Amino acid sequence: MRDGPQAAGEIGLCATVGVAQRRLPLIALRDRHEAFANRGPTMAHDDPKTLVSTDWLASHLKDPDLRVLDGTWFMPSDGRDGRSEYLAAHIPGARFFDIDDISDHRSDLPHMAPPVEKFMSRLRAMGVGDGHQVVVYDAHGLFSAARVWWLFRLMGQDNIAVLDGGLPKWQAEGRRIEDMPPVVRDRHMTVRRQNQMVKDVTQVAAASKLGDYEILDARSPGRFRGDEPEPRAGLRSGHIPGSRNVFYRDLLNADGTMKDADGLRAVLAASGVDLDKPAITTCGSGVTAAILNLALERIGKTDHALYDGSWTEWGAFPTVPVATGDS
Repeated sequence: MRDGPQAAGEIGLCATVGVAQRRLPLIALRDRHEAFANRGPTMAHDDPKTLVSTDWLASHLKDPDLRVLDGTWFMPSDGRDGRSEYLAAHIPGARFFDIDDISDHRSDLPHMAPPVEKFMSRLRAMGVGDGHQVVVYDAHGLFSAARVWWLFRLMGQDNIAVLDGGLPKWQAEGRRIEDMPPVVRDRHMTVRRQNQMVKDVTQVAAASKLGDYEILDARSPGRFRGDEPEPRAGLRSGHIPGSRNVFYRDLLNADGTMKDADGLRAVLAASGVDLDKPAITTCGSGVTAAILNLALERIGKTDHALYDGSWTEWGAFPTVPVATGDS
């Protein structure tokens, strides 16, 4: 079992630019974020803190304080490598965010949230920091990019949006891609870890027993019921008692974009989700669960957290119960 989350606090690394060190004033950073939110053509659903369209990104791509991240991640069984595909083709200026590398390697569980110092140092080396508007995409459409979005939010950085439809939509529209590495300059990043956004197995077990949270499982209906085998060996089949199945694909349109607010609410209602309760999301290893967190944020629900260990931890933990079937 993992130790509980570390105490929240503000930590900053000062990045060297040339031979001088600089920090952007907080007022200036706030003004820049407001400028990103208010300038240029947008569609009705564009929100630089949650989700933006390919049109929005194309119109802002040359903004000096925009940073684009490729957050592509594949299941081990897919036989594909996100970094290799990034090197072959990516949105101009994009950096690669390696979900497996930027994680807590002290844990035996896959890609757990990293310590704040590691997150800051890796992002600084990528040239991402305070004052930047970040847009993250993936090669699936909308999949692992949501995990990167959640990690930024966990670290107190809310100036990040997922690209709706991701790289497939960008390419389908004939937009430019490249294989050149970006020019990177270090930037200071301030982190305020938001402990309320992540849960461990002890907290989820208590929520399952007390019923004071809605536990939302993003896995497929077959895995939720226990009909389908888990892709990782050695795990029991089924779900956390009291949880509800909200398959992440049901939140998406056929083109890989996220449904509008009414469509998201309809999916949640069909799954019996009580939006008056705070929510905990879960999945196989904490990746697609973040799509649920993004959807909840899109409909204005902010009291949600992610179970980072998810089924990889719960399914292997011998002392916690497992339920099967639809409920």
